[in-house]
Amino acid sequence: MLSSSLQQRPNTSDETSRTLVRTSECSDLTNAETSSTLHVNDNGTANENPQQGEGDSSPDSTVSTSFTGSDFQGVTNALATLEETCRTKDDESDGHLANGDRGNGYLANGWPTHERLVNGFVSGTANGKFSNQHKHEVINTPLHDPDEHVHIDFSHINEKEVLKKMDHRILPILFFLYMLCYLNRGSIGNAKIQGLTEDLHMSGLKYNNCLMVYFFTYCAFMVPSNLLLKKFRPSRWLPIIMICSGITMALTGLIEGYKSLLIARLFSGIAESGVYSGITYYITMWYCRHECQYRQAIVFSATGAAGAFSGLLAFAIGSMDGYVGLHGWQWIFVIEGMGVVILAILSFFFIHDFPSTASFLTPEERAWALYRLKYQNYHGTGRNVPEADCFHWDFVKAAYKDWHVWVGVLMFWGIICPLYGLSLFLPSILKRLGHSPATANVLTIPIYLTAAILTVATAWYSDKFPVQKGRARFIFVPQCFILAGFTIALIGAAMGNMQKVVYAGMFIATCGTLPAFPGNITWLSNNLSGSYKRSAGMAIQIGVGNMGGIFVSNFYREGDAPKYMLGHALQIGVVVVGMVAVIVLRVGYAKANKERDEMGVDRSLSLSQMSQMGDHAPTFRYYL
Repeated sequence: MLSSSLQQRPNTSDETSRTLVRTSECSDLTNAETSSTLHVNDNGTANENPQQGEGDSSPDSTVSTSFTGSDFQGVTNALATLEETCRTKDDESDGHLANGDRGNGYLANGWPTHERLVNGFVSGTANGKFSNQHKHEVINTPLHDPDEHVHIDFSHINEKEVLKKMDHRILPILFFLYMLCYLNRGSIGNAKIQGLTEDLHMSGLKYNNCLMVYFFTYCAFMVPSNLLLKKFRPSRWLPIIMICSGITMALTGLIEGYKSLLIARLFSGIAESGVYSGITYYITMWYCRHECQYRQAIVFSATGAAGAFSGLLAFAIGSMDGYVGLHGWQWIFVIEGMGVVILAILSFFFIHDFPSTASFLTPEERAWALYRLKYQNYHGTGRNVPEADCFHWDFVKAAYKDWHVWVGVLMFWGIICPLYGLSLFLPSILKRLGHSPATANVLTIPIYLTAAILTVATAWYSDKFPVQKGRARFIFVPQCFILAGFTIALIGAAMGNMQKVVYAGMFIATCGTLPAFPGNITWLSNNLSGSYKRSAGMAIQIGVGNMGGIFVSNFYREGDAPKYMLGHALQIGVVVVGMVAVIVLRVGYAKANKERDEMGVDRSLSLSQMSQMGDHAPTFRYYL
């Protein structure tokens, strides 16, 4: 039986440093063992000293790679040397993923690849993102067989404190980025009641067409954007696409006709396509399955803040009508767009790429963060299978072929259609009920603030609930509120002159829509294993799911005003489809878990083979 532990070794150097060593104890070892240590000299050079003990019958062996150095440059040079050694070893191997012989961040000969668990330190240090406090740390990257059971003792790590540090550094900037993104997306609804359609001489379905074309490019570019996120690093990719989004939005304020608005909406869809899907995928790079929904909800609650702030901002900006020759609705686009550009530029300095490169974590905390993400999917199954994090097109194809993803799209439609209906048309619905534009915007504020609070509260309880049983109900119950809300609004509209009833229905529907949304994103991501399959699957769900915006763009037509009975009725139908999808997924996941419990684990499968199988591995259990 093989066991491994992470131990601290005292350093005799005067420098403050720490050594992370993994010691393997193999009861069946009878031959001599090899230890290989990479030493870094004070001048930044490195040398490898393999040692082999002839005739040594000791069953214990330590294989480590040590880094020391008197300055940051010395450590950086040494790490680059190790990476070059790993690449050389890589070239000597077959270079293919076949029969589980190579994967999980290891080569066939046992050397770690760049993406390997603790080798994330190498990437982080080589990129110069080591904190000054820890620049003299000594890090040992263990080299072991890819089918070895790995267990490392992190009992000395204060989990709550590390998560708190991650929350404080990761979530605030994501919250504000998404708040401004959502603000941009809904700004056209506020611009409409400030006179956009009248000034551009748009009648009939022209406004609806402008809403609809946005979603074609938005959906088409989402999967490529998510795949590029990891390649170009979140700290670069997210700010870049946000800057493009802000510039496009600001230029929308300078349009002079219907056709130019159509073109601007197409480009807005391209620029914004990777923002929310990228943020949701980015969160899964930092947090485990049972921690994600609360963090997703904190970020998504920005929709509530954006909805409330959008009403206030539109009310204030409307008073600028005529300033320097621009209409009030034009200033909405210009000011909100420039705000996005400014925040996106600042975000370059606040977004941390990955746990392996987080300067605010100590080396042990980085190791802990990486280790728990690597082995989070297989607890309690008796086999410690690492999650595959190397890119291969097979993972992308697997996401497209997974029926759970497509049922997840139907579930997504049951939530996104009401969400878009509310964000794009709520001000217009309230205005048509007899309120002035200013009052219509102000009336949206209590709706969105209440929904934002419920979103965070629901997600917090969902993460605290036993996750093997609790995800589906925290989607289904809010969907019941969406259904009830639109039913009340439909009844109020049908009976006529019941403004308060319609408003109450919109209030209830919003308070169900926002809490349901993070749950449906988190649930599917929890049940996709393999970093790139998850990336593609989440992008498919969000991308194809957002095509619901195309439908919603034609739900609320000018000819149906002021009752909009057809729009409310269609929303009810879509919500029912989403609720059925939740039930189908819940039953399907439960059935798969039961079958795997009864079959047990096929011991002929290696750990690397099961890692490549992802969520189809017999050791994987779906969250229900």
